[in-house]
Amino acid sequence: MRYLFVGDSMTIGASGDYTWRYRMWRHLVAQGEPFAVVGPRDALYDRAADAAVSADYADPAFPPHARRHLAGWGEGWLHLAPLIRDVVREHRPDVLLVSLGLIDLGFYTDARQTLANAEHFIAQARAAAPGIRMVMLPVIPNTRADLDADFAGQCAELNTLMAKAVADLDSPSSPLLLASRPDGYDILLDTYDGTHPNAAGEHKLAAAFADAMHQAWGLGSPYAGH
Repeated sequence: MRYLFVGDSMTIGASGDYTWRYRMWRHLVAQGEPFAVVGPRDALYDRAADAAVSADYADPAFPPHARRHLAGWGEGWLHLAPLIRDVVREHRPDVLLVSLGLIDLGFYTDARQTLANAEHFIAQARAAAPGIRMVMLPVIPNTRADLDADFAGQCAELNTLMAKAVADLDSPSSPLLLASRPDGYDILLDTYDGTHPNAAGEHKLAAAFADAMHQAWGLGSPYAGH
């Protein structure tokens, strides 16, 4: 199985992070089955350089071949939908693990515009690989939602729209799955700044994807934490 991680700043991570991608890689290794992590990028975001140029992962033993991804600091559905067709064609993933939407709502598009970009993403991925599988994480509102009722409403609306779209677009030949919000996820306890996951949050994000694939598709086992 070939996995591609797709996401925004919560997925790419910054210098010194483990990332939830690392936690998921550890989980996949523990399954004992052949797999690969694929994608066109492998770096972390460097705040000083304001660019994705860092290789300073918290675990230097995280192998380069497992660091691959399609994620970007400040990038959302809007930015990655135009790229996904070529990326899928070149890197041939079987499963996309996608965490997007928060940055879109925060800076670029409203809920319905964001949904349109997500649907475009799905169509483009399928155009490159008609049998591709996708698991999507709902938007987890950050601390801005506590202060901005309109933003909180947009997050809730997008999650409702995405749930309907996934149900409508799901097919036996190209399954779509909306994971559940990570169990017990608390932005005060599971992030280091109200948005980006700390170690506890990374485990919970990885678990959301792993458990969804196990429950819906019978892939792997429930997340045990590694």
